[in-house]
Amino acid sequence: MSSETLILGIETSCDETAASIVKNGTEIVSNVVASQIESHKRFGGVVPEIASRHHVEQMTIVVEEALEQAEVTMDEIDAIAVTQGPGLVGALIIGVNAAKAIAFAHQKPLIGVHHIAGHIYANRLIEEMQFPLLSLVVSGGHTELVLMKEHGSFEVIGETRDDAAGEAYDKVARTLGLPYPGGPHIDKLAHEGTPSVKLPRAWLEEGSYDFSFSGLKSAVINTLHNAEQRGEEIDVKELAASFQESVVEVLTEKTKRAVEEYGVKQLLLAGGVAANKGLRARLTEMFGEREDLELIIPPLSLCTDNAAMIAAAGTVMYEQGKRSALDLNANPGLML
Repeated sequence: MSSETLILGIETSCDETAASIVKNGTEIVSNVVASQIESHKRFGGVVPEIASRHHVEQMTIVVEEALEQAEVTMDEIDAIAVTQGPGLVGALIIGVNAAKAIAFAHQKPLIGVHHIAGHIYANRLIEEMQFPLLSLVVSGGHTELVLMKEHGSFEVIGETRDDAAGEAYDKVARTLGLPYPGGPHIDKLAHEGTPSVKLPRAWLEEGSYDFSFSGLKSAVINTLHNAEQRGEEIDVKELAASFQESVVEVLTEKTKRAVEEYGVKQLLLAGGVAANKGLRARLTEMFGEREDLELIIPPLSLCTDNAAMIAAAGTVMYEQGKRSALDLNANPGLML
């Protein structure tokens, strides 16, 4: 029996078809991602039906490519880990059914993984986790503060009540006429402007770790419309910088408070919006020099959706003896 654990990860929760092989939950052996951004760009957002069709076309190709790059055969794989949810139901079904078919054909264990657990475990591919730890998860559909006291245990201490940060970025970008995906474009503009436009910060009730970005999004849209009605020009760079400043300030201040309250050893950044330069810089400035806390920020390739993170989270479940039956179904509303 080999002491090495090789997990094949499959991820199709949104518009990336991905397959990866990870060794011992910490080392990427191969990581293949087929992106669909070009297909969805002209619609200004992800079209679920198109995403599902692309997954069908790409699935076999990315799995074969992952095995080839890793120079392993299915015989050497210990288990198949797949994103069970949350995500777009049609997209999830393609990945789940592909994983079930592979697991059945090769008589391998099947493990359904939570997409956000995957984003958190992407950090373990950089640095070993130390508990207790806090993870700031910021993605298109999720903004959460997650406390972990041990492997596989997730306590959500704060979450978004309306628009997640990534959604707010995309909606504001659309209003500004920026191409999809909007987040990177706003981030770029924000670095070229100064935050001179007065915009709200939603702190919510005292002591709350929850987030709300819907009011901020509306404030940006109203600022634009009011300027248009008055025939005034709004500096898009100033507006982008002001919007980003508001988002980053709320995210980092609440994170800082949670770090102090829970006395964690590590702070992890996770999710697609973890690629945001403004957020990365503020967290580094706030926590980078601390000796009592280790800040881990994943490289850009591990912020966006990928299958290595699913394999990393799946490895922990595999080692804990968790298995999914072959009637595993996609669950777009899966709770962490």
